[in-house]
Amino acid sequence: MKISAQIQEEINKGEMLPLMEEFYTIQGEGFHTGKAAYFIRIGGCDVGCHWCDVKESWNANLHPPTKTDLIVENAKSYANTVVVTGGEPLMWSLDYITSLLKKNNIKTHIETSGAYKLSGNWDWICLSPKKTKMPLEGIYKVANELKIIISNKHDFIFAKNEAAKVSENCELFLQPEWSKREKMTPLIVEFVMKNPHWKISLQTHKYLNIP
Repeated sequence: MKISAQIQEEINKGEMLPLMEEFYTIQGEGFHTGKAAYFIRIGGCDVGCHWCDVKESWNANLHPPTKTDLIVENAKSYANTVVVTGGEPLMWSLDYITSLLKKNNIKTHIETSGAYKLSGNWDWICLSPKKTKMPLEGIYKVANELKIIISNKHDFIFAKNEAAKVSENCELFLQPEWSKREKMTPLIVEFVMKNPHWKISLQTHKYLNIP
């Protein structure tokens, strides 16, 4: 998809974003599980998690640049909390969208791998590091939540190493990779009982059969 210079400039400013989908649902994972939120999923990701359940988000060119003002207009008619996710949303400038959301008294949450420079003004930052493309150093100390996906035993070592980088106030979560949940969940339960500063995150939206 060829993009004009004007549209590219608006994308660079964050005034347009490659919107994959937007929907109102119940937060399914992590600290805010069970809360209603409006999700904005932005296309584009090069982190390359083999177990990613939204691989269709990876190619930003498949998702049309959409006016950020329109995205926010849609969001404010539904919820007082917006979760910006991807893909990897920090591939794009998020200063503009968060400023608009704040003007409308909407809480701003982001789910990110941290592999790109942090932009935007956030009420909650969920950092989910991936071994394939590690977070930039600056995001660790501002993360409110660290969520590690557990698909094998080595991921527990990875989790401990990543937890050493965040602030003492950061909430720590382990989440079983969905296709390995029956095997890994008992190991996570055992780990959390031995390390009670960690909590368990489950993809409850999948159990509830909601987006």
